[in-house]
Amino acid sequence: MLIDRRGRVISVSVADARGTEFPDLRLGENRLAGFHLLHAHPRGGALSKGDLSTLFLKRLDAVSAIEVGNDGRPGLVHTAHLTPPGTVGEEEDWRILPPAQPFEIDEFDLGAQVSALEEEIARAARTREAKKDHERALLVQIDGGEFDAEERLEELGELARTAGAEVVYKELIYRRNLKPGTLVGAGKLEELTSKAYHLDADLLIFGQELGPAQAREIEAATGLKVVDRTQLILDIFALHAQGVESRLQVELAQLRYMKPRLLGAGAQLSRIGGGGGSAGGGAIGTRGPGETKLELDRRRINDRLSFLEKQLEGVSQRREERRKSRERNDVPVVSIVGYTNAGKSTLLNSFTHAAEEPRRVLAENKLFATLRPTSRQGYIEGIGQVIFTDTVGFIRDLPKDLSRAFRSTLEEIGDADVLLHVVDAASPGAEQRLDAVNRILDDLGFRDMPTVVALNKADRAEPEVLAREQERTGGIPVSALKNIGLTELKEALGDAVASVQRAELARQEEARAARVEWR
Repeated sequence: MLIDRRGRVISVSVADARGTEFPDLRLGENRLAGFHLLHAHPRGGALSKGDLSTLFLKRLDAVSAIEVGNDGRPGLVHTAHLTPPGTVGEEEDWRILPPAQPFEIDEFDLGAQVSALEEEIARAARTREAKKDHERALLVQIDGGEFDAEERLEELGELARTAGAEVVYKELIYRRNLKPGTLVGAGKLEELTSKAYHLDADLLIFGQELGPAQAREIEAATGLKVVDRTQLILDIFALHAQGVESRLQVELAQLRYMKPRLLGAGAQLSRIGGGGGSAGGGAIGTRGPGETKLELDRRRINDRLSFLEKQLEGVSQRREERRKSRERNDVPVVSIVGYTNAGKSTLLNSFTHAAEEPRRVLAENKLFATLRPTSRQGYIEGIGQVIFTDTVGFIRDLPKDLSRAFRSTLEEIGDADVLLHVVDAASPGAEQRLDAVNRILDDLGFRDMPTVVALNKADRAEPEVLAREQERTGGIPVSALKNIGLTELKEALGDAVASVQRAELARQEEARAARVEWR
């Protein structure tokens, strides 16, 4: 039986605790559900794990089980209630009271206990709100046997930090076979919900991309806001996007990601700049007879997608005009590429002596600090004036929506004479990050371009790692922050540019000779 605080029976179910019929529980942030679950254990015994899980997941005032004797009479009563959130050192989410005879249960003042618990919940919420600069997040990376699963979990933490979250817990979960609905199974979701309750977390981030149904099922099971890696990266791009082109590209990628996931998207669209107005405003347009809101939302998304694609076509044309102008100037171009947060912007600032604004390019210890190509003029001995172009940072398994949206930006790499591939040699997994960038360059058709590798942050790298990467890549150890090795790096770039120029001169000579011979 489900009983409310006035003693009224709300529902009667013939089921175990998990199968009990519950009303639609719309829980306030500072409240319990307001129900006491009372049921019989015909075979006797204390509260089961299912009883206690239901108590916690439904945020019940209490759960009680009455043992039934052989004669059908009530025996001992077992009762449990929740413990306050954020309780340090608490091993369980609940407190189990000593078993009592039915005539003894009045000695426990459940109402006072519930009031005290709700007061504690409210106090924790006020404290959280007063000092809450960041969402508190749990991270989950599923290890399906990948050799770099731990590194992926660390990277997920960096992504969360860049997005503005405070990571309070992270877990690598080994699963050879994923559960279709929730990936990790109901038991693990209960554990994560418990962690969130006691660590005062409100966000659950998965390192794997979640399907729309999976995200909804996990949210329903945990009561937490659920975000996957793709959405996290999209949020970071939206947070850091500067300039018209970057904003257009970010919104385009967001809409492509959200389109199959929204069932009523008006409010969400307005939050990401999709034309303004609320779900019921004029921006959606006149609602036709018999047309569902889902169809209207899809139409609105499709219209916005078409508009953004046309806007980006105009941006692309203007970029092409700038390219032709630069080609007429015949200035060598060096494109700086590399994994996100490898130190590309810092290196660009060092090369172009842009120590102060407005020439200085933003360089932060965050992923995706640079979201649009930035060009600066520099000088290389023996070559003269050179254009250095900083590009958006690469990342493994770049979400396809972003990869497609930013492809036009990355295509500028093809205009370069030489690529400068910057590798963070001080962080674990340098080899995997370098290979991830090379795969993206290969996909774009730029893998065979003349390339110089800079092993950045060499002053903090392990000597054996640095030596191994030097041997493997032929890279040059540098520290962009401390101006170490930059002379040697510029010399290597000068040699590479000169080689390209000699090859171009030879090609022109061959073409000229062919024309003369043809005449």
